[in-house]
Amino acid sequence: MPRILGVDIPDNKPLHISLRYIYGIGPTLALKICEELSLNPQVRAHSLGENDLSRINQLLQAQYLVEGDLKRKVQNDIRRHITIKSYRGSRHKLNLPCRGQRTRTNSRTRKGKRKTVANKKA
Repeated sequence: MPRILGVDIPDNKPLHISLRYIYGIGPTLALKICEELSLNPQVRAHSLGENDLSRINQLLQAQYLVEGDLKRKVQNDIRRHITIKSYRGSRHKLNLPCRGQRTRTNSRTRKGKRKTVANKKA
């Protein structure tokens, strides 16, 4: 199983699919990386040589934010929103959706299990 940036990528899948297992690399970026390094995207990851793996490693470290660096950047952005007390920061702080979704009926994933409130008897 080849390792790229500390991530084991599956060796029995095509290269452009295997690269997606790295945090921060999606379908378009995986194909772009294959094109930049002139690698066949359909070749299986186990058939890559050490030279190819090191070229992929060098390209990712030089040009793209992936894995730990990207996760750290996202967390810093969220922390910054909270400290400047923006609307998005307050929604993050309350663990609610912050991109305009409705919360009256949906957003159970963020809000958790329903808390039933008993209605008052007359």
